[in-house]
Amino acid sequence: MAMVFDDPAVRAVFADYEARIAAERAPGNGARTRDDMLLPVGPEAAALLHALVLGRRPARILELGTSYGYSTLFLADAARRTGARVISMDLAAYKQDHAREQLERAGLAAFVDFRAGDAVALIEADPGPFDFVLLDIWKDAYRPCFEAFYPKLAEEALIAADNMIEPASARASVRDYRAAVRARSDLQTMLLPIGQGIELSVRWSPGNPRL
Repeated sequence: MAMVFDDPAVRAVFADYEARIAAERAPGNGARTRDDMLLPVGPEAAALLHALVLGRRPARILELGTSYGYSTLFLADAARRTGARVISMDLAAYKQDHAREQLERAGLAAFVDFRAGDAVALIEADPGPFDFVLLDIWKDAYRPCFEAFYPKLAEEALIAADNMIEPASARASVRDYRAAVRARSDLQTMLLPIGQGIELSVRWSPGNPRL
């Protein structure tokens, strides 16, 4: 992942994440619960997110689903390069504690505001705006979270929603989220078969002179 990460400290943390993923997927680890596992977006999808932040230069990045900090690492590295700020939310404080430790090792913790609690309540408490949103939380929370952050999206804000294709068990929640997105006339959407499926939605208001 040298093409994404220039900093050796960031590369070292990424290597540890990859090693953990390999260990969790090895035979004999089937007894682990989903809460114990990393469940990352994967390197291809994360590299895309990193490139999008570098290209679009959002001021405020909202990450819904810190988990153990895999995608947070990519977002924070891009945020450091562009002067952005990552607001990362998760229900599990112990997962965020682990993520914070890894970001500190990488020298990126100063670019992330970790917030633990109910995502909808945390979104409602933030005045916004949000310029970039990564949606990678429990899939039944996609629709409620979308309804909470949609009014706070900046003009030309980008939403990246993971798991739009896989796993199959999440498809009912995914369809509900996608229907909500398509009901908004100011959102333009594209589904990309990268990783487990990334859907990108951009907000374009009718008065935008670039429409």
